[in-house]
Amino acid sequence: MTPVSAGLRKRPAISEKVVGLISHSGMGLWSLAVLLPLAWTVMSSLKTTREIFTSPFGLPRHLQFVNYAHAWTTAGIGQYFVNTVVVVTVALTIVMSLGAMMAYGLARFDFPGKFIIHKLVLAGMTFPIFLAVVPLFFTLKDVGLLDSLPGLILAYVAFALPFTVFFLIPFFEDLPKEIAEAAVTDGAGEWRTFFSVMLPMAGPGIASVSILNFVGLWNQFLLPVVLISDPGKMMLTEGMQTFAARAGYSLDYGAMFAAAVITVIPVLIVYVAFQRRLLASVSQGALK
Repeated sequence: MTPVSAGLRKRPAISEKVVGLISHSGMGLWSLAVLLPLAWTVMSSLKTTREIFTSPFGLPRHLQFVNYAHAWTTAGIGQYFVNTVVVVTVALTIVMSLGAMMAYGLARFDFPGKFIIHKLVLAGMTFPIFLAVVPLFFTLKDVGLLDSLPGLILAYVAFALPFTVFFLIPFFEDLPKEIAEAAVTDGAGEWRTFFSVMLPMAGPGIASVSILNFVGLWNQFLLPVVLISDPGKMMLTEGMQTFAARAGYSLDYGAMFAAAVITVIPVLIVYVAFQRRLLASVSQGALK
């Protein structure tokens, strides 16, 4: 081996180590940027209001678990939480069911108007939500669904459906057509082929889009504020704002931080539950 060839082999190895060091350092800094605020929020939720202001970064002297009870009952976070779970669960079920079927039809079948429908789906993603709240308000009012959970569910479905369809189409397009044809040959109809064969194969994509939709719907703020005014039907985001505004200068910051923790917990649970499928989806995209 000549000195020149040996030097050429060493350079890639050194550059790979440098890139690995930089990438791992960046990931570590990003992890700290995400975990430290979360840890501080959890720690503050176990303090009194006085401790939060006198020692914002210190450990609590006594763990104030009563803050969670106060947030759940006195602040009304329990009712807001239940409302949010019901609305997001129903809306997500409808969105993923309709979105998967629509994406499968656009990906697998040729029919008149397919191009126009696809472009309308794309246009729906580019339409800002704040431009639609006024006509949406009067539309729901005319049909008697304003200030109701079913009306909010329909609004959530309408705004999440274009995103769902657009991102599921590539997953169904990349599935092997031979498997669907084999299912039809074995006597399965289109519905049986979709639900029993093709939908499970698109599981990683379904999981990925479900997580993104869940986070977006769970953190939705503008639609609940505009469409819901009844305190008994408010979502978590709107309810927390109402709780803070109603308390004014006498706000219990410990309970407020506890409410923030309660708001974050479902998102973490859903992510952990679908983590493997999400990673499988990323791996599939990298291999393609």
